[in-house]
Amino acid sequence: MPVVLIAILIVVAGFLFLTWLTQRSLMYYPTPGPVPSAASALPGAEDVELRTEDGLRLGAWFVPASGRPSGLTVLVCNGNGGDRSLRAGLARGLARAGHAVLLFDYRGYGGNPGTPTETGLRADARAGLDHLLSRHDIDPARIVYFGESLGAAVAAQLARERSPLALVLRSPFPSFEEIGRFHYPYLPVIDALLMDRYRTSDALADLRAPVLVVAGDRDRIVPIEFSQRVHDALRAPKRFAVLRDMDHNDPGLAEGDVLIAQVARFLDDVVQRAIR
Repeated sequence: MPVVLIAILIVVAGFLFLTWLTQRSLMYYPTPGPVPSAASALPGAEDVELRTEDGLRLGAWFVPASGRPSGLTVLVCNGNGGDRSLRAGLARGLARAGHAVLLFDYRGYGGNPGTPTETGLRADARAGLDHLLSRHDIDPARIVYFGESLGAAVAAQLARERSPLALVLRSPFPSFEEIGRFHYPYLPVIDALLMDRYRTSDALADLRAPVLVVAGDRDRIVPIEFSQRVHDALRAPKRFAVLRDMDHNDPGLAEGDVLIAQVARFLDDVVQRAIR
């Protein structure tokens, strides 16, 4: 074998190995923190601390309903970037619609200890739910999970373990393998090589709680066809809402009035048992 070809193969193999070692840097984009106090961002909200099963303490905000109370509480699982302060607008809109909200940051985000992994994020979501179940001011039978992008996979896994009253998935993808191939077509993105797999559709296979899937029709990070596939694979009562002219990180898709209205209408129908 020519020396030049051997050298090229060594370089390519080294690049692929380095990419495999650093793959989580392509998945998670945390802000280091600190995060401001809850009350400074959302008047009436309180700072709370979550304790995970592996001993971490995570920062979170509990936001009481500011509109006519629905009796529902929404547990928000963030996407892979930023921190909970970037979801203040979402919490504000949901609270005005009458829903209490828990915003929290995963390990490694917003000044929290630890390093993000799929196993870790799932533990963090469980800690958020455990906190809500420990409170005397919420109804444990009326908890809704809201997952955004990668957080949709986290919420889906939590729903498989502990079924919610309802589930809202904003810009979900079926699995990280599929979305990874879309973004990194030049890399061998296969399930066997992934450290974190985030198989959203698999987690939802046996779910019976009603699901709202929300997608932007101009989403360039999670194109709408990926979210459509998540919706189509569901056997639970479901609804698909398309937000027009919205990209993945547009304010309208993250916290806009149309998004809040879609979620509020869906949750009203869940309460009234009008979802079929």
